[in-house]
Amino acid sequence: MIEVEVSNRSGLEVEADAAVELVRLVLGEEGIEDGELGIAFVGPDESRDLKREHLGIDEATDVLSFPIDGREKLPPGPPRQLGDIVLCPQVVGDDWRRPLTHGLLHLLGYEHGPEMDEREAALAR
Repeated sequence: MIEVEVSNRSGLEVEADAAVELVRLVLGEEGIEDGELGIAFVGPDESRDLKREHLGIDEATDVLSFPIDGREKLPPGPPRQLGDIVLCPQVVGDDWRRPLTHGLLHLLGYEHGPEMDEREAALAR
């Protein structure tokens, strides 16, 4: 089972249930059936602060990913910790599905390029 913890600090109403549904769909398509991850919806100031702190770029952004376990083989025990995704609704607007899918693929180890672009287009329904 995929467990998703959602936090909304954006100040806007978000489609949390639909986001969790998309997470489970994408991860299932990628062969990940068990694990935990977090989604944080944040405002532009927090998005900017995180991007500046972690990437050295001073601007608000649509999505940031903070992977932990990815796809690596893990010993038996605690559930797979996929990591966290941070989305800024003020930047993505109503088109949040593709940035969320993009962030999920980063949690699984995808890097920017044709393979990721193809997977993202196929999965961001």
